[in-house]
Parts: sequence; C-alpha cells; structure tokens
Amino acid sequence: MIVNAAETICEPSASVTTAIVKPAATEAVSNTEGTGSIQAALSRWFAAQALIGLSLVCVAIYAVTAWSFQVKQASEFERQSELIRHLIQESGGDMGPDGLRHKLDDFLLTHAEISLVLRRGDETIYSTTPTRTSARWLWNPTEGFQARPDDAVMQLQLGIDIQEDNRLLRRLAWTLFGAVVLGSMMISLTGALLVRRGLKPLKKLIQQTAATGPAHPGLRIDPSPYASEITPWVAQFNAVLDRAEQAYQQLESFNADVAHELRTPLANLIGMVEVELARPRSIEELRDALLSALEEARRVSAIVIDMLFLSQADRGAIARRSAPVSLAEQVRTVLDFHEATLEDVGLKVHVSGDARIGIDTGLMRRALSNLLSNASRYAAPGSTIAVVIDTQADGVWIKVANRGEPIAADMLPNLFKRFFRAERSRTDSSEHHGLGLAIVAAIARMHGGQTRATSRSGVTEISFSMAVSEN
Repeated sequence: MIVNAAETICEPSASVTTAIVKPAATEAVSNTEGTGSIQAALSRWFAAQALIGLSLVCVAIYAVTAWSFQVKQASEFERQSELIRHLIQESGGDMGPDGLRHKLDDFLLTHAEISLVLRRGDETIYSTTPTRTSARWLWNPTEGFQARPDDAVMQLQLGIDIQEDNRLLRRLAWTLFGAVVLGSMMISLTGALLVRRGLKPLKKLIQQTAATGPAHPGLRIDPSPYASEITPWVAQFNAVLDRAEQAYQQLESFNADVAHELRTPLANLIGMVEVELARPRSIEELRDALLSALEEARRVSAIVIDMLFLSQADRGAIARRSAPVSLAEQVRTVLDFHEATLEDVGLKVHVSGDARIGIDTGLMRRALSNLLSNASRYAAPGSTIAVVIDTQADGVWIKVANRGEPIAADMLPNLFKRFFRAERSRTDSSEHHGLGLAIVAAIARMHGGQTRATSRSGVTEISFSMAVSEN
C-alpha cells in the first residue's frame, strides 16, 4: 500500500476541529499621489538643468571678463601714472609752467583716453578738458611726488576712459544671455526628442504586456531587446504571469477536486433519500436511512470545514501560541486516542526526543493525529511507527516514519497538496478525502515552519517543523 495524503482525523477534543487562529496583520497601503508623464517631467528637468547650468557658466564668464578689465584698467593707471610723473620730473628743472603745460598737451594729444588734474597744494597747475563728451571716466588719485627735491609736493589725479570697456561688457552680457536662452531651448528640444526616443521601448512593452493574459497561456515577454534598467521589470512581470497561471491552474484543479469529493457523498445522499421515498418504510428502516444520510452529511461538512481552515491559513493566519509545553507529552496524548486503531493492526509506536516550546495545542494535536492516522493506515502490519522530536537550527522537527510500500520520488513533492492521493485511482475515498497532509502543511506554516517527505529503503518519513517563538 502506498502512503497518501491522509484526511483530517479529529482528536477527542472538539476544539481541534474548531481551533482558534490569530490572523496575521495585513494592512494595504494605498498610494494616492498622482503621477504625470515621464516624458514631460524629464523634458522639464532637461530645460531646468540646461538653464541653470548655462546661466552659471555665463555668469562665470562675465565675472572673469569684468575682473580682467579691472586688472587691465589698474595696470593702465599704473603705467600712465609712471609716464606722467617721469615726464613732469624730467621737465620740472628746465621748463616753466607754460612749458610743462605744452609738454603735457603734446602727451595727451596722442592719449585721448586719458584725463588728468595736477595740483600743488590748493593750486591747480594743470587740468585737461576731456575731448570725448560721451566718455565715462574712472578716476584714480595717485600718491604725492616732487618734481625736484626742493619743490612742493604735487598731487596727480588720473582718469581713464572706460566707455569702450563698458560697451564690450554690455555686448558680452547680451551675448551670454542670448546663448543661455537659445542653448536652453536647443537642449530642451533635443532632450525631449531623446527622452521620447528612449521611452519607445516602454511603449513596445505596453503593447506586449497587453497581448498577454488568459487568452495566451504560456506567452512571456523576451527581455533581451530591452535596456538593462527595464530587464528586471520584465523579469518580474514574467514571474507574476508564472504565479498567476500557476494559481489559475491550481484553482481549476482545486475546483475539480472539490466537485469530485462533494459529488460522491451528495449523490449517495440524494440516491438514498430517493430510494427510501420510493416506497413506505418502517421506523427502523427510516432510522437507518437517516443515520446513513447523517454520515454523508458529516462527511460533506468535514470537507467544508477543512477547506475553510486551509483558506484561512492561506490568507496568512498564524497560530496563537501558549506557554511552552512538552511535545512528547502532546504526542502521547494523541496516541491515547489512536490506541484502539493501532492495536487492531498490530502496530507499535516509539517516541524519542522532546522539546518545550510555545504552540497552539489544538492545532498541534490535529497535525499529529493526521500524521499518525496516515502512518497507521499504510504501515506494514506488526511494524513500529517511529515518532522523533528533533531540535535543529531552523526549528523543532516532528518526524513520523513507518515501514511500508515506498512512494515514487516524483510524488513526494505533491503529498502536501489538497486532495492529492498517491494512488492513481481514488480508492477508499469514502473515508479519506485527501486533506490531511495539506492541513499538516498549513499548521506548520502557521507556526513558522515547513514540511518534508522522504521515502527510501521501505521507510516513509513525513515531518513538519515549528519555529521557536521569541516570546
């Protein structure tokens, strides 16, 4: 006999069937922020970046140019001042005021961009009349000097026409302003075109995603034509499609299994009632018929209750843990309930190991009952069922092993699926509806654990783990 996924075996306490579970806290977070066009947003950022960047560059160019003009003007002041002082000192001993004026007039005749005022004390010795009416003079008084050692100190105030420099700076400012405006417009336009071109793969991706769906099962998006930034999104979308199709297939299979499991007891119930109503019956016959109908109704109810429990577990419910208890003691409690069944087939149970952890006692006994029922049903007569409690790094494992016919390796991963039976035909389905190990897997998940099944050398071992609670 091959081990199959046993159905739920209820322990004496009815609280096992109606075990209370604490649902996991799940809170949906909705994002209400509106999102605009990526193309428009990137285009605006290109324009702002171009405007700010070009503005900073042009301001820097203007500042450097203005500073260069100031350096040039200061150098020109220094050079012209030295020339005029040298000219005055050379002519001061041999020429009178008229001669000095004549010599300064000759000098300034070739330097129309210069204007000067020469004073000795409060007396103005020489002052030029600017020939450029539109000139803008920048005056810079120099330190006092003497034409001869015994002469009074003279003060020279020199002016330079900076009108041309200012005109050049204005032209440069307008040129740079135009460069900023035109450059920003060109960069914004080309940036918008580049963004539009760069987003074309997204439009293609939209078309490809629209072509996927239930009407095209197995169709996936090829990520190779897309950029490396989009490839992870394509891979995630394909993974979502895989999970959705898998869930859809599981749902179809589940619906078929449920219909199959419920069809037999309902058909039996309807047929029985029709037969009993076909002719008059005695009180005893009606009582037997009602008992049979009640048995079928209980079977349907058990399937519905188990499915509701699995549905709650699939929604993320977690077990409500009690204070730490002995797992070996829980195993012995369940064994008391199965004692009669084990004696009928001549089976013995050996329990080894122990651990004290917080568990949901009702759920734990239900899982143990399912495993023991499964093992006793398919164990070789007269053999011993081994129950091992083993503490490992990933939690506490409870392993139930029995000797019997082995299970094919390709069937082991399916043992914990709903309505799965290792037999190809659904024999013995009137008593076992194939939810026992699925419930064991659900209880393990609710305790933060996992399940495992092995079958080799005539020994089949089915086990589940529970995470150690931090409380």
